[in-house]
Amino acid sequence: MAKTKRGRILWSLPARGRGTCPICSRTRIKLLYPRAKSDGTSIKVCKRCIHAPQSKVDEHAI
Repeated sequence: MAKTKRGRILWSLPARGRGTCPICSRTRIKLLYPRAKSDGTSIKVCKRCIHAPQSKVDEHAI
């Protein structure tokens, strides 16, 4: 059976969940993973940057 609802939530997100990653600066990539900066604010990052060191998240995040 086909899984018709897989990824359907992305259609309701702005720009289909895509943007520029604040850590690695890749453009038009899915930003689906939340990372917390040391001051407590949350940012969305790409799949590659989920496991980035905390220092890099604080340094490059907008």
